[in-house]
Amino acid sequence: MSNFISRRKLLMGSLGFGFGITPILHTFAQSKSNSAITDVSGIKVGHFTDSRRPTGCTVILTESGAVAGVDVRGAAPGTRETDLLDPKNLVQQVHAILLSGGSAFGLDAATGVMKFLESRGIGYDVGIRGVKVPIVPAAILFDLNVGDAKVRPDAKAGYQACKNASDKLVREGNVGAGAGATVGKFFGMSRAMKSGIGTASIKLPGGITVGAIVAVNAVGDVFDPSNNKLLAGARSRDGKKLLGTMEAIKRGENLPPLLGGTNTTIGVVAMDAKLDKAQCQKIAQMAHDGLARTINPVHTMYDGDTIFALSTGLEAAPVNVTLLGATSALVMAQAVIRAIKTAESIPGLPSSKDLS
Repeated sequence: MSNFISRRKLLMGSLGFGFGITPILHTFAQSKSNSAITDVSGIKVGHFTDSRRPTGCTVILTESGAVAGVDVRGAAPGTRETDLLDPKNLVQQVHAILLSGGSAFGLDAATGVMKFLESRGIGYDVGIRGVKVPIVPAAILFDLNVGDAKVRPDAKAGYQACKNASDKLVREGNVGAGAGATVGKFFGMSRAMKSGIGTASIKLPGGITVGAIVAVNAVGDVFDPSNNKLLAGARSRDGKKLLGTMEAIKRGENLPPLLGGTNTTIGVVAMDAKLDKAQCQKIAQMAHDGLARTINPVHTMYDGDTIFALSTGLEAAPVNVTLLGATSALVMAQAVIRAIKTAESIPGLPSSKDLS
């Protein structure tokens, strides 16, 4: 192990980090349980949670504009405006990111976000007096199998989420896009568990802050990568203990038919470093490692796993994309764990707190 760490330190030094991986890991380990993506300058977060059933949406506002990138790894995504984030395309900044429940119906909530921003004169200047077009990429998760499927986030929900937005402490668990989130569904919803939305942040020694927020609705199980402990996932047939999906599959336990697109983990990493679109895209790619460390299996044919990366550009510290990408994966993993640990049970779907 010592030789491995030495090689990592040598590599980090050759990349110009000025310090090894150890300070980063220490910072991550010491990050506060109530840290949030709103620790990043220029970021606000607002939730709307529908009281009629567990569903909702979450908006990440960047009212002054932010450079953005995206990486989609799941095979069944539901998204909006992701092509615009390609580095070769025209528009350079976004004004919000929307994460929503409600499957494809939930993309309607982005209309409400646009209306909110337009009412405040925020958007892309198209050269027409009095008209600016807010740029609001979005991703959705499938939660129609929890409660009344006819109840979905709409434009009013997106607008209200914006009204609720602030740069203060972010609520976690059964709120916003995480209200109807579940995990461990390879053996059917009757053996699944409740999940939610979580957030975390890290401030690097050089002054840059990296934050993440994620709604965890994976078909797979969730683990704590620090000790490989299974936190939530598929349950045994009697529902009283965790099964371990991959171990059960290896033992030959039969899987029921699964429908693609009925899961998905969606999230955002944000930082106050000054980046371009190509750099944000690379960081979004690397942030998916945080999902791979905590969710197993992940990026499946049944998931639409999508991560956005945002750069508010308000911190003048020198930028190293590799460092920021590696840190984004760390903070995304922490946010996934928070999404599980802050979730509360609902009828038929226990939380990690119930089976720990």
